[in-house]
Amino acid sequence: MTPKEISALSAAGLKTYHDLLMHLPKRHEDRRQFDAFPIMPTAQPVCLRGMVIDARAMRYAASYSAYEAMILNGSGGVFGSNKITCRWFNMPFLAKMLAAGHEVIVYGKVKDFKGKLVIDHPEFEIIRDEGAESIHVDRVVPIYKNISGIAQRRLREIQHALLHRIEPSSAELSFSVDPQRTRMADLLLAHFPENLEHAQQARRRFALEEFFTLQLNVVWRRARHLDFAGRSLGQKTTLLKAFYQSLPFDLTNAQKRSIKEIVADMRSQRPMNRLLQGDVGSGKTFVAMASMLLAIDSGCQAALMAPTQILAEQHYLTFRKWLEPLGVRLSLRTGNREEQSHAAEEDAQIIIGTHALLYDASTFTDLGFVVIDEQHKFGVAQRAQLISHGVKPDVLVMTATPIPRTLTLTLYGDLDVSVLDERPANRGKVITALRKDAKISDITAFVRQHLEEGRQAYLVYPLVDESENVKAEAATEAFPKWQKRLKPHQVSLLHGKMSGEEKEQTMQAFRANETQALVATSVIEVGVDVPNANIMIIHHAERFGLAQLHQLRGRIGRGEHKSYCILLTDGKTPEALEKLQALVDSHDGFVIAEVDLRLRGPGNVLG
Repeated sequence: MTPKEISALSAAGLKTYHDLLMHLPKRHEDRRQFDAFPIMPTAQPVCLRGMVIDARAMRYAASYSAYEAMILNGSGGVFGSNKITCRWFNMPFLAKMLAAGHEVIVYGKVKDFKGKLVIDHPEFEIIRDEGAESIHVDRVVPIYKNISGIAQRRLREIQHALLHRIEPSSAELSFSVDPQRTRMADLLLAHFPENLEHAQQARRRFALEEFFTLQLNVVWRRARHLDFAGRSLGQKTTLLKAFYQSLPFDLTNAQKRSIKEIVADMRSQRPMNRLLQGDVGSGKTFVAMASMLLAIDSGCQAALMAPTQILAEQHYLTFRKWLEPLGVRLSLRTGNREEQSHAAEEDAQIIIGTHALLYDASTFTDLGFVVIDEQHKFGVAQRAQLISHGVKPDVLVMTATPIPRTLTLTLYGDLDVSVLDERPANRGKVITALRKDAKISDITAFVRQHLEEGRQAYLVYPLVDESENVKAEAATEAFPKWQKRLKPHQVSLLHGKMSGEEKEQTMQAFRANETQALVATSVIEVGVDVPNANIMIIHHAERFGLAQLHQLRGRIGRGEHKSYCILLTDGKTPEALEKLQALVDSHDGFVIAEVDLRLRGPGNVLG
């Protein structure tokens, strides 16, 4: 490999030979059957075998050239369907590789170009020896996830060479369907199988190995955690009782059950390590508040870490509304600035912030309870760093991203799990609709109608700025159009490239109903709580993930008004439409998570 290739692999996280070998194909293509030379363009790739009868470099402009090779059908003849022209653009080095007289196998889609049949940039292999093993054609061929700087063809060659040079180890566990087969033999089948069935067997074998490794890690983490001695909290309940009495509503049974489970953990001599899993709008924040009140009633500090400034500020406003009347001292710390409640920061009982909490140990005097919100957005090292500011504090991690029940034990076997599976009774109904060919005039009229009734709306786009690579309208591009469409109503813009101060000012204006419509990106998917907003229009909805769409929809339906989430799409693929229809059919995040798992796969469960 060249230094440039090594650098490209390293940038993709493939730093060792083992990393590279475990970069398994995302799929395989069966290129073992040769097709007849076609007489018209083809919708699918074809595999052809023939003789190069002419090969030459063509120059169309100073910086634009092509290498063309005419392939003759092995059955003879030079007219009609017996020849195909293959073209490779800006690849002059092919002149040294491919010449007239070579017998070749080519693979690609056939198209019409000025009355002749051509294949642009086909995969090809020169037949030098009938007994030689082919890599790119005439076999079941691996197709890898793209790595910037390395073409599929080159990556395939690297993997093939590596697999034939590394000796198998005798000290290894067997996960193979064939106990006599070594791990290296299974790796060879995973990359270059003899048939598609062997490819599936090898993939299952390495899935089992990954699962086994994951479970060892989970068991080790849990055993290590149980070795720690903690301290008993939560014996005193004065603040908790006052908090319950101040609420103008009853907690759901799920909230009460979760608080009871957390209290039992806090009162034990072991540090708590619990996951609070709840769908959007299920009331996780109030469970966190109740738990933190128990901690500070025991004389220690509590901290809540959120992944974004917007979410941290939303938590701070919510906590201040409910807890300052009880005399609780609060402090907000973010990366851009520090905000304090009426008490000095060193006297704060509850500290709320972003990753800024990680880097200043002086913030804490006696940290005994840690809440980590949207925990999947933090790395393991970041969570550990915050926890290290206390002496084995109790830890509650929260997520509003529903985890499929089939994965919960796999991912969080080292945590105890509480689930909020009820929504508070005072939440309005949310109606979700999918529109494939909606007119912008109809959408505008719908939004305007609700704004005139005093409500507010989110107008969500997948991109901040226009992109040459993605055919989708961007938020910055749409913003002035919506200002014009919705006059005299005020429209604001929010996206991730804005400064923290700009985001805060924009959100404050929207919360106060000083602006009635918010053009935004997915930056609003967590931490935005505006009960008066009941409309969400998601443009190019097919470009968002299913879980992300569910999170976005969770921004509405937080007040008493009926809410509407409109999914606009020009997506044509069955997968895209099935994904969006799942959102229309269900508001249960756990059901949606199961659909997402089936459509998209589990991803990297090790994080």
